[in-house]
Amino acid sequence: MNKIELYKSPSGETQIQVRFEKESVWLSLNQISELFGRYKSVISRHLNNIFKTEELHRDSVVAKNATTASDGKIYQVDYYNLDAIISVGYRVNSKHGTQFRIWATQRLKEYLIQGYSINKKRLDELNQVIQLIEKSEESQLTDESKGLLNILKNYTKSFILLNQYDTQSLDLKELNENITYEIQYQEAVEGIKQLKLELIDKKEATELFGKEKDNSFTGILKSIVQTFDGKYLYPTIEEQASNLLYFVIKGHPFIDGNKRIGAFLFVWFLEKNKHLLNQEGKIKINDNALTAIALLVAQSNPNEKDIMIKLICNLIR
Repeated sequence: MNKIELYKSPSGETQIQVRFEKESVWLSLNQISELFGRYKSVISRHLNNIFKTEELHRDSVVAKNATTASDGKIYQVDYYNLDAIISVGYRVNSKHGTQFRIWATQRLKEYLIQGYSINKKRLDELNQVIQLIEKSEESQLTDESKGLLNILKNYTKSFILLNQYDTQSLDLKELNENITYEIQYQEAVEGIKQLKLELIDKKEATELFGKEKDNSFTGILKSIVQTFDGKYLYPTIEEQASNLLYFVIKGHPFIDGNKRIGAFLFVWFLEKNKHLLNQEGKIKINDNALTAIALLVAQSNPNEKDIMIKLICNLIR
């Protein structure tokens, strides 16, 4: 998917050539400035803060592209993907940002659908390779072959999950009902205070971080553990953790830091319930994946809640 399309705002005032590569949308700093109607220095400051607070990792959302300037010379220019563009849009609170997100998301879906049959064929072929390797005697496999097999298995699992997400066919099978820990309000507040101190010390947060807007945070924690007839309404570790992450990010109970606090409580809850690591002792969802999920939740529509919860549950089961 390497295409360039012309984006026109509904008013017709803004026209930008948009790159579609690596299953995302890419704009330069100049283009983002034009899109949101803000000075480049303002956009640059927001991007720096996004990277400084680790809301996004620069290496994951920035790519260099050769661009021909007005003087005819070719320069390497930084381009920022849709995650970065959306994060800036939230900060400048731009109506243009919302319009662009809707346009870009629709175009990406069209390209993904066009490429689905090709990807499905590749996935089927990859599964056949895995089955052939697995039929070999364990003793005949070298360490390198075993490593390759693990990579292939992880790749196909992720690919299948993404395809299931696109087709909304995710399920909630084989989840862990052994809940041994419930997050208490006061304990959560103390944890957030400690996180705030650490971030302030790194100059990655202000005094507004973790400051409650109202009593909604208490309500979120209570909703996670609510019961009916003596049974949890969210009966598994995965469902409670996923809903905790979702409600904190979408509910905005804090003036600042909702995505980071949601991710912090999500990991904390999994660790307390001994569900953070897989059977090999590795973290089930790494920092990059958690960042991506937090952003996906933040930009999702409320009517997509069920599919979002299923996606998160499948990533940590």
